Amino acid sequence: MTAKVIDGKAHAARIRAAVADNVARLREANGVTPGLAVVLVGEDPASQVYVRSKGRMTVEAGMQSFEHKLDVGVAEAELLALVERLNADPAVHGILVQLPLPDHMDSAKVIRTIDPAKDVDGFHISNVGLLGTGQKAMVPCTPLGCLLMLRETLGDLSGLEAVVIGRSNIVGKPMAHLLLGESCTVTVAHSRTRDLPGVVRRADIVVAAVGRPEMVKGDWIKPGATVIDVGINRVDAGDGKTRLVGDVDYEGCSAIAGAITPVPGGVGPMTIACLLANTLTACCRANGLPEPEGLGV
Repeated sequence: MTAKVIDGKAHAARIRAAVADNVARLREANGVTPGLAVVLVGEDPASQVYVRSKGRMTVEAGMQSFEHKLDVGVAEAELLALVERLNADPAVHGILVQLPLPDHMDSAKVIRTIDPAKDVDGFHISNVGLLGTGQKAMVPCTPLGCLLMLRETLGDLSGLEAVVIGRSNIVGKPMAHLLLGESCTVTVAHSRTRDLPGVVRRADIVVAAVGRPEMVKGDWIKPGATVIDVGINRVDAGDGKTRLVGDVDYEGCSAIAGAITPVPGGVGPMTIACLLANTLTACCRANGLPEPEGLGV
């Protein structure tokens, strides 16, 4: 058996198209255009590429894109003042401060300053608490993308056994809460889990977000299980070159699994698509309008 490949690029393209349709209708019917503000501090090359990509896709979806670039040595107080201005700006519905921030800044303090209703990354403690208690929240983009792919691949997730490998605040914990919300039986596993292969082998759904290249082996996978690989690891490919791999041994797992995401081209493209979906959702909530269907929890 060879697993069905879950094409994240195709899923993301459908989400972006749905967002663009909703944005056009919102503008036509209500005179409202969602706006996303992205703040970049410093010159980190990977962050610059990511911010450019976000800006381009925001505009392609018909939204307003506001980019704010600050020097690496800028005082934390200046960044916090910018966030407060964006909080007060009615044209801005989503605020994203690109991480990591320079060492002299307190990332947690910066995130706490963002209005939770505009926190489209879903990192504010208020949104974390709302999600953890099953209430309406802004949901972190990567776990939301994983959930949307699982729903489309499997349909109803109720009663399925899910194992999330990794307990980070950005992916592992929110992913577990989302799966609980779908009435899955959820285990959060990690590097200290005893008999990790045995725990994973029980799962109908495996979400690997542990940050270790190709850690999850084929013989860990229950035949027919669905495997979502969140990992992005750069490893040596010889001759001075590198290649991207996930947290899952793709060849080994795809021979056993029923469906699997590749790396690259799996979860990655869904993250920006869900950022756009979150911005649209935030705009609808701010204006007391119905939220778009199929683009959130």
